[in-house]
Amino acid sequence: MNFDGKRVIVTGAGKGIGRVTAEILAKRGARVVALTRSAADVASLRDELDCEAIQIDLADAEKTREAALAALPADYLINCAGTTELQSFLDTTVEAFDHLFAVNTRAPMIVAQEFARSLIERGLSGAIVNVSSVAAFVGIPDHAAYCASKGGLDGLTRVMAKELAPKGIRVNGVHPTVTLTPMALKAWSDPEKAAPMRERIPLGRFAEPADVAEVILFLLSDEAAMVNGISMPVDGGYMIA
Repeated sequence: MNFDGKRVIVTGAGKGIGRVTAEILAKRGARVVALTRSAADVASLRDELDCEAIQIDLADAEKTREAALAALPADYLINCAGTTELQSFLDTTVEAFDHLFAVNTRAPMIVAQEFARSLIERGLSGAIVNVSSVAAFVGIPDHAAYCASKGGLDGLTRVMAKELAPKGIRVNGVHPTVTLTPMALKAWSDPEKAAPMRERIPLGRFAEPADVAEVILFLLSDEAAMVNGISMPVDGGYMIA
């Protein structure tokens, strides 16, 4: 999959799946426009990948829209940024719930709105991949707000796919299992907690960021020209276990 001459916006490009996806895109000729929260990540993205990088807290709706507009024009969009907060259902706070929805659900909508409007105004086609989670399909203890936010992102993806496809913009979702990123290590560093989850995966391991990145890039590419509106598990068979 070659992305020579293509501009790709990647949210959450500072770490984990987003970072590895940005690295692969850069190696395959793309000009990456990275959106990330950390100033240190902005600096490393610029230095190591020679990409454009915008520092943004995606929990801020107004600033998110400003960052999306600053990242344009682009050919493709990967909504990869996400956050979590480990709280049981009974202990889930309104503050945590609202924050996760702001970052995991609302921010992808805002960035995708501006990206799609730009393509439509220019009369061009494109593609969007929203990075969701198997947590959108199953209930995971201590992840009430996270599961809800990713389920919301899935509903958004389906509507986007129906409304934007006639305008030449494909939209798909990718649903990783536990992926060995800094965020996942925070949630799954306890061996007693991780073992039952890993045992439900027929391939016998958690995902690596590159496992997910390659699926994202396929869905962006022309090879997936007839793929629209899917929820693609990258889970080693977790969903069938």
